[in-house]
Amino acid sequence: MPLITRNEIKELDEIHKETCISIFIPTHRGGEKVLEGTDVLRLKNQVKDVRKKLEKNKLGPRDIDTLLAPIEALLEDGDFWRHQSDGLAIFRSKDFFRKYTLPVYFEEFNYVQNDFYLKPLMPMFTGDGTFYVLGLEQQYVKLYEMTQHTITDVVIDDLVPSTVEDKVGHEREPNSLQFRSGADSQGRAFYHGHAESDHGRKDDIARFFRAIDKGISPLLREETAPMIVVAQEVMFPIYKQENTYKHLLDDFIDQKASKVDKFHLQEMAWEKVAPIFDRERKEKLALYKEHQGTGRTSSGMVEVLQKAIDGKVETLFVENREDIWGTYNSEKKHVEVHEEPTEQSISLLNKAAVKTFLNGGTVYLMEKEEMPNPNSRVNALYRY
Repeated sequence: MPLITRNEIKELDEIHKETCISIFIPTHRGGEKVLEGTDVLRLKNQVKDVRKKLEKNKLGPRDIDTLLAPIEALLEDGDFWRHQSDGLAIFRSKDFFRKYTLPVYFEEFNYVQNDFYLKPLMPMFTGDGTFYVLGLEQQYVKLYEMTQHTITDVVIDDLVPSTVEDKVGHEREPNSLQFRSGADSQGRAFYHGHAESDHGRKDDIARFFRAIDKGISPLLREETAPMIVVAQEVMFPIYKQENTYKHLLDDFIDQKASKVDKFHLQEMAWEKVAPIFDRERKEKLALYKEHQGTGRTSSGMVEVLQKAIDGKVETLFVENREDIWGTYNSEKKHVEVHEEPTEQSISLLNKAAVKTFLNGGTVYLMEKEEMPNPNSRVNALYRY
């Protein structure tokens, strides 16, 4: 389920007002931290800092109050804080206000310029650990969006039938297809039950799974994250036959999903998908190093930003928690780097990351020691 879409990133990127406010804080899903108001305090501190920046920019008290009003209203909304995930992102400018509760950890940060700061959202889209887990039984359907450390329940109750009977009715005996009870000399499973009734039940289950696939397909249409199914061995081949999601894994978790704690499911699923993410990242790093000195790579901010805007960056490596400040003239395509930020400065790293993403490239936020060229805060691999 796209908690924030590519089109929304595009919309946010296209907003250029005199004052654009971006705020990021980590949040909690529940427990003592929520009861103690830890997340509320974090937002309150960020709002105070933003107010100081606005005053420094010589914005009048009335205009400041108007800008901050919808953000400050959240501080008193107890219900809002009881329904958080791992991170909260807020975007505010004149006549525009949007907030996102997301399953990704953000460090506390705010940005007040003439554009929105979107770089921290990039891991939501780059395959940096996001995957889906689909639990399937004849009487149970559950979809999760997960990372190595986070779990989000995807609400699909109104999109899919919850049981086989919801889809095909009660005309067949539910247990006519028994689960595996043995295997032949080649290791192939065999089942008890009458062949005719088993065949009919398989058809019913196929129809059930076809309806599930049809229901969740609109949610996953723009997604590229891998999905792993949790189902007993007899069920998975049937679902695989009906599935249309291109990133379904051939591997699966042989369990009754309703009987396994979701945190244990997360551990089992991550064990299977982790090599996928690590392989992609390593392949990109290897490509960068392979093509160094050939004209297909760069660590210069000016060139990288120009190439990103032109859609020529295949992969962008950006040092996490760092920025390069400057200005960009879109008409003249002129980039100027500032040693220290000024009132006119924007984050050039932010701009390069967003433009790379919107033009179909991959963006990795990385620690300094992980960068392919650690002497630069930005490394780009070009498409050609």
